[in-house]
Amino acid sequence: MPEPTPPVSPPVVVTTPQALRQMAARLRKAPAVAVDTEANSLYAYYERVCLIQLTFDQTDYVVDPLAVTDLSALGPVFANPAIEKVFHAAEYDLIGLKRDYQFEFAGLFDTMIASRIVGRPAVGLAALLEERFGVHLNKRWQRADWGRRPLPPEQLAYARLDTHYLLPLRDALLAELRTLGREEEAREEFARLARTTPTPHEFDPQGFWRIKGARDLSPREVAVLRELYLYRDQQARRRNRPPFKVFSNAAMVRVSQVRPRDRTALVRIKGMSDYVVRRYGNGILKAISRGLHARPPQRRRPSNNQRPDEATLTRFEVLKAWRKARAQERGVDTDVVLSNATLMALARHHPRTEDELTAVPDLGDWKRREYGAEIIRVLRAQPKPRQKPRRRP
Repeated sequence: MPEPTPPVSPPVVVTTPQALRQMAARLRKAPAVAVDTEANSLYAYYERVCLIQLTFDQTDYVVDPLAVTDLSALGPVFANPAIEKVFHAAEYDLIGLKRDYQFEFAGLFDTMIASRIVGRPAVGLAALLEERFGVHLNKRWQRADWGRRPLPPEQLAYARLDTHYLLPLRDALLAELRTLGREEEAREEFARLARTTPTPHEFDPQGFWRIKGARDLSPREVAVLRELYLYRDQQARRRNRPPFKVFSNAAMVRVSQVRPRDRTALVRIKGMSDYVVRRYGNGILKAISRGLHARPPQRRRPSNNQRPDEATLTRFEVLKAWRKARAQERGVDTDVVLSNATLMALARHHPRTEDELTAVPDLGDWKRREYGAEIIRVLRAQPKPRQKPRRRP
């Protein structure tokens, strides 16, 4: 296998419909393409894909979706299982591409998933490239604003490196998967990954309960926190900024506890900088006032039918113990064997035969063959859950 070489010429930047069509025509003849994306999640309320990097036929391309808004020419390539799409940590990229362009995907290879399956201790792209090829990636631009134009040449150079070495990395990992007899396991995971569906960005007015420290507040403090949370989202939408860039969760909790009555007191609170108080101070003080006069919110409790019963929880814990031992035996993280969601599905379904395992979501053919008999044996041998003592009348 030839060693990958560093890029010697600038990437091909695609900014016109004609250039995109020409690139797509060449891409349709390629056996594989490395893909990555950059988004503006740190700089916008509604994030979007701002750059798509592709490498094939020893050429790096950077597609600018802000300049070429119709990317439909890429759809048949992404959906074609005969053209392998190689990503590293694909889930985030797939969500963005499906959300923004309704693309469908087939024929994936994820180098991070492959690295986890073969038991690599470090699975980040930078670590893998350094270990295998002696390549050092400079992550200076990792948190850059990819929605800003024009992009400086050094930022484009950074972006293209995320795909430049992916195809030779894929070749090395595929060889290792085959040596270990793990290719089918990996392919099953890649197929599951291709079914990833984006969830719409919907504001949850009850989301303040998930803020760290919210459940330790008094009812009146929670009422203030709720009003601050609603006000922050309103301002974030208006200015097209992520909510955390208006002011932080931790600052909201502190303001809810102190409940200042004027700007002088507000600016003394950690996280309430002079800039924040100048721009949002009046709105924050009004939100505090609304919270002080509002009825405290009631915390939503999960319905009883969503909570597992004691027998299900016992099965779940038994399966977790089995999974931990199996993962240690293989030298991989526990969720490489089975995810927590799959373990809970097994605990809820309580299959008694290997045939009944087919009803368990995300338990593919390979995992059923590899672990099915063990799972059934473990479930049959589980201890009975402790019975709660009955109350005397």
